[in-house]
Amino acid sequence: MTSARELVRSERSRMISPFDEIERWFEDMWSAPSSLLASSLLPAGRLTEPGAFSPSVDMFIDGNELVFKADLPGVKKEDITIDIADNMLTISGEKKLEEKIESGSCYSLERFHGSFRRRFELPEGTDTDKVKAHLDNGVLEVRIPKTENVVSNTKKITIN
Repeated sequence: MTSARELVRSERSRMISPFDEIERWFEDMWSAPSSLLASSLLPAGRLTEPGAFSPSVDMFIDGNELVFKADLPGVKKEDITIDIADNMLTISGEKKLEEKIESGSCYSLERFHGSFRRRFELPEGTDTDKVKAHLDNGVLEVRIPKTENVVSNTKKITIN
């Protein structure tokens, strides 16, 4: 038999910190301002900006390169723009999808059109003149090498 104290403790462990909730609100405000109108208690009630989506992006270091991988299924390379200005990498573009089905007496046409834009501040020591980008099977990969100075300035520190 569980006591009232144990039930309260288990309920607290499932609660979201107020600070986590405020941080989520700020993230939502910048990515989709209309989402603030939706109830935070009902995830299904969240609104999104019309015609907008936000692709998932992984960032990691691979050897001497900073790598960004963005999931962009259905987006053609002609519809993607990659810019670097003021030490900011911007990946933007449009997703256009139209599916037309005609079969006997059945006719269906579904369209989706949306734009996206993701921005990332680049760390010091990246060589923005040697950026490489590649799109394969709906995954955009952007590779930015580190500059020679950053690579060669690594030194080992001994502990006394």
